[in-house]
Amino acid sequence: MISQAVCDNIDQRHRAVLPDSIWGDGEPEGVRRRAAEYMVQVAHAAKALGIDTVAGFTGSPIWHWLYSFPPVTEQMIEEGYADFARRFLPIMDEYQKLGIRYGLEVHPTEIAFDTYSARKALEALNNHPVFGFNYDPSHMGYQGVDYVDFIYQFSDRIFHVHMKDVYWSDTPKQIGVFGGHSTFGDSRRYWNFRSMGRGKICFEEIIRALNDINYQGPLSVEWEDSAMDREHGARESCRFVKQVDFQPSGHAFDVVFEKKIQK
Repeated sequence: MISQAVCDNIDQRHRAVLPDSIWGDGEPEGVRRRAAEYMVQVAHAAKALGIDTVAGFTGSPIWHWLYSFPPVTEQMIEEGYADFARRFLPIMDEYQKLGIRYGLEVHPTEIAFDTYSARKALEALNNHPVFGFNYDPSHMGYQGVDYVDFIYQFSDRIFHVHMKDVYWSDTPKQIGVFGGHSTFGDSRRYWNFRSMGRGKICFEEIIRALNDINYQGPLSVEWEDSAMDREHGARESCRFVKQVDFQPSGHAFDVVFEKKIQK
């Protein structure tokens, strides 16, 4: 949550999720500076623990302009990405010195929340070698983003994977894709997070795509289902991941036929 404060427009919401050491007196630029310093401390801690990847957020100075009315100009958006780069490039340089990668979870409220904005974030950082993504299909599926294609688009930038499911309705609902200021779990919503295997994410295709790009990192269950007991959800999600995951073939499928032809 602290990484969220690096680029965000700071307000009372952040007071609820930030420790006192980061919030300080609440002055926005001071909060952002302390959050950035903390992120570098995290990289040092990861190095000491033998961990090579840190996953987190970036925040965004332009998320509140998601819906372009009154009209948002291209210059306003570009200035937002420039602000992100100004704040994050020094952090990523420190991570590079330590040999640590940073995976941004592509997620609404972040500087990257779909394939297009993820590409813009990378470009803003000049494709910094230690900046990549914590892949989570649940945040893309209900938006209508091709979450399997995302894996192929950023095959060398998938640093970590969240296994998380989400359900969205086949029919119109009272509360649309923006959430209507409702709470998670409201049955009137167009979408809600669900325990793995109970939503609409096709994990079969995700595993096949991850195998295609030779992803060797963890499959980390991130569980959210407001209608289910969490211990039950943890058990079934663990079983689900083990069932759906498989190693790629070490041989070409048609190699046996080629051998027969040669004979």
